[in-house]
Amino acid sequence: MVKICCIGAGYVGGPTMAVIALKCPEIEVVVVDIAAPRINAWNSDVLPIYEPGLDDVVKQCRGKNLFFSTEVHKHVCEADIVFVSVNTPTKTQGLGAGKAADLTYWESAARMIADVSKSSKIVVEKSTVPVKTAEAIEKILTHNSKGIDFQILSNPEFLAEGTAIEDLFKPDRVLIGGRETPAGAKAIKTLKDVYAHWVPEDRIICTNLWSAELSKLAANAFLAQRISSVNAMSALCEATGADVAEVSHAVGKDTRIGSKFLNASVGFGGSCFQKDILNLVYICECNGLPEVAHYWKQVILMNDYQKTRFVNRVVASMFNTVANKKIAILGFAFKKDTGDTRETPAIDVCKGLLGDKALLSIYDPQVSEDQIQKDLSMKKFDWDHPAHLQPTSPTTIKQLSVVWDAYEATKDAHAVCILTEWDEFKKLDYQKMYDNMQKPAFIFDGRNVVDAEKMRKIGFIVYSIGKPLDAWLKDMPAVA
Repeated sequence: MVKICCIGAGYVGGPTMAVIALKCPEIEVVVVDIAAPRINAWNSDVLPIYEPGLDDVVKQCRGKNLFFSTEVHKHVCEADIVFVSVNTPTKTQGLGAGKAADLTYWESAARMIADVSKSSKIVVEKSTVPVKTAEAIEKILTHNSKGIDFQILSNPEFLAEGTAIEDLFKPDRVLIGGRETPAGAKAIKTLKDVYAHWVPEDRIICTNLWSAELSKLAANAFLAQRISSVNAMSALCEATGADVAEVSHAVGKDTRIGSKFLNASVGFGGSCFQKDILNLVYICECNGLPEVAHYWKQVILMNDYQKTRFVNRVVASMFNTVANKKIAILGFAFKKDTGDTRETPAIDVCKGLLGDKALLSIYDPQVSEDQIQKDLSMKKFDWDHPAHLQPTSPTTIKQLSVVWDAYEATKDAHAVCILTEWDEFKKLDYQKMYDNMQKPAFIFDGRNVVDAEKMRKIGFIVYSIGKPLDAWLKDMPAVA
């Protein structure tokens, strides 16, 4: 029986290994992590992450050929294939601070693998890492190998949160990069055979190590670039009276461009886009390519501009002050169908409003009060370190309450900011909401969820990103 061990029981490791276990019943899959609370959650009825369909997959395999354990050394030692899916946060100090990936956790995982291994292993990079990481990991393993053979493969994940299980069942492609040697080719074939249980062969792409590592960064940069492009257009649409939805629909009909990732919004979030582009920028700078670095940096700057623009629009519209005004925040996760708040635009928007002394009432169907308080009091990039290394007791922000009902959030509020496109926000009774709000009542729709005309008929003053401006807003400066 082939044995697989995955180090790291997070958003990537957990779902990926669960699907491998489901599709390969003859393979034993163990997910290990040093964080006992996380492993306990994977072994309970309430999994540590919310992902549609994940519950069913885990319940079908857990205890049969899928196991979650804190016995890291034991299972790494016994495994034939070791996936490494640990955090690779952005460095906050030292060389490359604010851009370069911090490979501390990766390096300690590699040293531990070399330390406990008694038989040859295939080590698979699953975390998003900078190009040439495999080379560094290879050096650590070979210098500490005690004669054991280690083959390094790069197998980046291309999951979208909210559809991760579907993405794993029917991937657009599975990418496997390895050394161009006979041993490297054999390792690639071993991993390819695992995926071939359910993925058509023409969707499994085999490349060299560097191409696989760079492809992941490039894919995320291209996707984020599309969002920043349409968001740049949204600002122009507001200034000219064009409608960004109509513009992106027309543009997306061009088959060379396509319609995906062309929805204007308050900005992109998630654990990967910003981190990967900053990483790409740093790699370009290190390789003497400042123009290329500058080009990709602009994608991040446009995303920051969009969030700032949204906050400014809120403040400017409400008589240039939100001090002591209750503002309802609907949605805190970075997108619908996930409880993940990493780099969510809601953090910067809320911080901007709190900075102007607003009183926030936040509702998100999947995000806990503890998580929201943590996100709003942590420093940038702290979120990407393992839980036990994060600041323990964040200062509670007094100007904020977290509620479990949209109507409670909006009661007596001056304004509503929609920051996540949860389906339930389309079905709310906005008349009921309007009746219980302070007047004039504002809706600032950061996801273009509501029908602006219907809202205006109820009596709301509405701002939708990239849409023709409400008469009220036309007289207000776009920047406070």
